[in-house]
Amino acid sequence: MDIDPKFVALSSAESGAEALPRAEVIPVSLLVGSARMLIERHLGLAWISGEVSGLSRPASGHCYFTLKDERAQVRCVLFRYKAALQTVTLKDGMAVEVRALPTIYEARGDFQLSVEAVRLAGVGVLYEKFARLKSRLEAGGWFAAARKRSLPSFPRSVGIVSSRQAAALADVLTTLGRRFPALRVIVYSTAVQGPGAAAEIAAAIALANERAEVDVLIVCRGGGSIEDLWAFNEEVVARAVFDSILPIVSGIGHETDFTICDFVADVRAPTPTAAAALVAPDCSRLRDELAALRDRWKRAAALALEPRMQRLDGVSRRLVHPAARLHAQQAELSRLAARLMRAAATCVRERERQGGEHGRRLLRQLRTPTRQLPLLARLEQRWRQAAADHTGGLERRLGVLDAGLRLLGPQGVLDRGYSIVARTDGTIVQDVAQIEQGEALALSFARGGALAKVTARRES
Repeated sequence: MDIDPKFVALSSAESGAEALPRAEVIPVSLLVGSARMLIERHLGLAWISGEVSGLSRPASGHCYFTLKDERAQVRCVLFRYKAALQTVTLKDGMAVEVRALPTIYEARGDFQLSVEAVRLAGVGVLYEKFARLKSRLEAGGWFAAARKRSLPSFPRSVGIVSSRQAAALADVLTTLGRRFPALRVIVYSTAVQGPGAAAEIAAAIALANERAEVDVLIVCRGGGSIEDLWAFNEEVVARAVFDSILPIVSGIGHETDFTICDFVADVRAPTPTAAAALVAPDCSRLRDELAALRDRWKRAAALALEPRMQRLDGVSRRLVHPAARLHAQQAELSRLAARLMRAAATCVRERERQGGEHGRRLLRQLRTPTRQLPLLARLEQRWRQAAADHTGGLERRLGVLDAGLRLLGPQGVLDRGYSIVARTDGTIVQDVAQIEQGEALALSFARGGALAKVTARRES
């Protein structure tokens, strides 16, 4: 809202200006708006402490409450989108510190605080220390899911790090006894609050790892303020949990309480009772599961046995005593042997009958002259004549060929007065150029032969 400077009344301490003249008349909205702007500009955001009273959360999601102390009170509003970012759950009577902008709600002219952030009164320093340690350990990988181990399904013994006077210990023991009565429990007693508690808790965790007499470790205590739970936010406890060989379940405070120990532990339980439930298997549930498995096994066995029993009944009905089966087989063998003998005798008689009939037919055929005898005689005569003619022709042709061979053969040539001249190596001399003067030659005649010597050559 834009404000005319002549209507703005500043305090004499800041500007020394005089108040508006009494005769000047201004609208209420202008007056309230001017007051709102003066307050917001002059005071600005500030941390304000007090006690929460008259808290209400309408359907809009905004939070409305009164912040008061022994001498004054002021109305406050925490809008929905900012309320969703807060880690503190407001309750009536809670002592808090709010970071707020003093302002005026113009529609009603009410002075109020527009809240930006809420923290528990007196623990702002602890929260900052908690946040710094949490950021540092998280950056160092202490909270990484990869390094966290799964809990044993059926531990033989469980260790508890807590105070013997803590109500949380009684709740854990009751839950363990109810869920699994046979489970062995070892308590490592330690202070869980006050000076030196963090060192005792770390020592108890180290002792449990040194003795190695349990399979899993529960670190627990009941709910309380951040100061009450601060021992579990100390780095010495976080270091002991981080170095532990035993898997650790952290069950500290209520569901809304978070400590550094919760983030470093292998498993974080919302309450000590829930931690016991995570560690110990539920005996009654296991019995129910075993009963269900037994029933399923019985049904499966019955379904599997039924067809086999039916098959066995069928086989038993067909089962015959070996002596009876042997007697029946012997009787069958005798019957088959008798049939075989009868069949063999019948076959022999039939073969004898057929042989006799064939013999008689053969005798009749042999005694009866055949009609083809004259034809066979003529064919034989013709075959003989044709063979003689063919043989005679072959003999005549062979004589002609023999005569020609004799006439043209070497011997025939020699018989006509010629001779064959050959060199000493057996080569036939056909040309005078093949021989040399003085060379010895072999002469072959029709009858006999001779050696000659070349005295002269004559070229034709």
